[in-house]
Amino acid sequence: MSKAFVREQDHDEDDDALPVGQRIPAGGKNYMTPQGYARLRGELMHLIDEERPRVVETVSWAASNGDRSENGDYLYGKKRLREIDRRIRFLTKRLERAEVVDPSVHHGKDQVFFGATVTYARPDGSEVTVTILGIDEADSSRGQISWISPVAQALLKAREGDEVRLHTPAGVEMLEILKVRYPEPGAPSAA
Repeated sequence: MSKAFVREQDHDEDDDALPVGQRIPAGGKNYMTPQGYARLRGELMHLIDEERPRVVETVSWAASNGDRSENGDYLYGKKRLREIDRRIRFLTKRLERAEVVDPSVHHGKDQVFFGATVTYARPDGSEVTVTILGIDEADSSRGQISWISPVAQALLKAREGDEVRLHTPAGVEMLEILKVRYPEPGAPSAA
């Protein structure tokens, strides 16, 4: 059968295809900081305004060269267009569901909300500092965790000095909240 009549699988990057830690809870909002929103929007605009038109131009040029079945520029370009379109759909959906939250409105408070940088003590005495951010902006290598992560869920709404329960595969761990910080109004957050 000719390739022209075979539809390639084009899976959407919807929440069902994502790892659990990157899915937006059912019926939930996609909380993010203004900086996280701007970063995703910037990526979307770059794809739409720059990258996609450049790849379309390459595919068009390659198609004009004749035989498409063995034309690497054409085949790669079409594949890249599908990837770009999939990412555009994903980013559009994420931004449509975005609930932008400015963590600086809590500056000076000691209760843990979205955008807080929290230092807590573990049972072994070690201290850990994390910043609670949106699903699409958290980077664990930078001490940033998603607001839906188990640690963030344990910390949310607690105050400095409180002990909270963190349920882990090894059992329950008690965490003591030592310090809660928020960015100053007008200052960029940790995102």
